[in-house]
Amino acid sequence: MEEEIFNQRTDLSQLSQAVEKIRQQLGKIIVGQQNTIDLLIAGLLANGHLLLEGVPGVAKTLSAKLVAKSIAATFSRIQFTPDLMPSDVLGTAVFSPKTSEFQFRQGPIFGNIILVDEINRAPAKTQSALFEAMEERQVTADGHTYKLEEPFMVLATQNPIEQEGTYRLPEAQLDRFLFKVEIKYPSLEEEIEILTQQHQQDTQHQLEEIKPVLDIAQINTLRATIKSLFVEPKLLGYAAQIVHETRQNKALYLGASPRASLAMINSAKAIAAMSGRDFVTPDDIVKVATPVLAHRVMLSPEKEMEGLTTADIIAQIIKKIEVPR
Repeated sequence: MEEEIFNQRTDLSQLSQAVEKIRQQLGKIIVGQQNTIDLLIAGLLANGHLLLEGVPGVAKTLSAKLVAKSIAATFSRIQFTPDLMPSDVLGTAVFSPKTSEFQFRQGPIFGNIILVDEINRAPAKTQSALFEAMEERQVTADGHTYKLEEPFMVLATQNPIEQEGTYRLPEAQLDRFLFKVEIKYPSLEEEIEILTQQHQQDTQHQLEEIKPVLDIAQINTLRATIKSLFVEPKLLGYAAQIVHETRQNKALYLGASPRASLAMINSAKAIAAMSGRDFVTPDDIVKVATPVLAHRVMLSPEKEMEGLTTADIIAQIIKKIEVPR
């Protein structure tokens, strides 16, 4: 009976339809990777930025492109390279002979969906050009501040294996990403399906068939709906306790910040709404805990030598915390 009351509180029919349409669009090209697709959609609805990590060839860039093509919004792609300058991302002042004044020419960061390909290939000064844009949704250049249009979402990709010619992302940069999504190899069956699809039609033709299913106004409306979802106080405490434990755990050299707690609640709301519920459950928090926390914490050198991962430690933390009833 209590659940029925909850279900009547917020109408999620429009959101459910939108989510299903995006899933169908992405499913036309992306084989398997259901968890990746759900996290991409959740990141969009929770107003967050995503870091897609995986070895070359597992469709990181393609996944980001598909999200952009599913939305009637402006899309920019920035290929990060060692010689890329901050002005190549943000924009630069250009002298106009007509007015005899300098005019600011906007860079590719001025868009709605920004694909930053191979983010760890650019040096720190270029990576830091994203700091203000990602956190404050604005760009400051030559003493002037330019607001970025909502929705604004950065989808960055990186290869975790290759070290030559790469620059490790600093913690301050990583903390600005809502999720780190690890894209793994497909199973044998999925790879056969990929080969079958590509044998019949190439990716470029498939991409041309992807049509926008949401516009900017609809996304902003859906985000406002998710923001209003109900979260019980004991679940706020549950999320806070998980994050707090990362700071106390001896296996971790660096714990998560309060920004991680906010990210966990916001993304749990998105997962709940995608499941047709207007209230958050402990399972929603557990589902987003690893993608929210894995890139925000650092293993101690001893545990790293033992072959453990941050995901292993997060799982241990969740296991020992009592689930609220």
